[in-house]
Amino acid sequence: MHHFDELVYRSTSFTLNALDELYSKVTDELQTGASTTSVWNLQMIQLQKAIIAIGMFSLFESMLQSELKCRNGFEEAKRALKHSNKEELRDRFEDYISAINVLKHGRGRSYDSLVAKYDILPFRIKLPGENFFHEGDVSQVSTLVKVNDQFVLDCAEIVEQVSKEIREFISRQS
Repeated sequence: MHHFDELVYRSTSFTLNALDELYSKVTDELQTGASTTSVWNLQMIQLQKAIIAIGMFSLFESMLQSELKCRNGFEEAKRALKHSNKEELRDRFEDYISAINVLKHGRGRSYDSLVAKYDILPFRIKLPGENFFHEGDVSQVSTLVKVNDQFVLDCAEIVEQVSKEIREFISRQS
């Protein structure tokens, strides 16, 4: 997978650092005067984090489709992980796939499956009827999954781990 697993975490960290620097600059500006543009900039930064996570998984799925020569890269990857006795990794991968689906599509089967496991998820979702993650946070954008730096880095880490396992799985098949 042309070192995707080696690049994904590194590129994600680099981008998050740049966004964090911008976030600090904008919050400093807000200390001296509130402006709609500053609030929009904070929201843009949060939105960009969701876009990074969604894009990372979309690109990864296309690479899996190519490497595994299939139409549904995620399903084939989950089968390969199960075949390799990597059940815990497969389950975590499935949770993050569901989170990405929720970010892309909103409420549905993926959201319902995450709500059912709310207490054991490694990230936060809004429960039915919940309006905010932190009321009063002007940077918050309307998503059902809390997309912070840790969530995005965890997405990169799971992609990195699954990528390595799939590469090993393919080499064992050859």
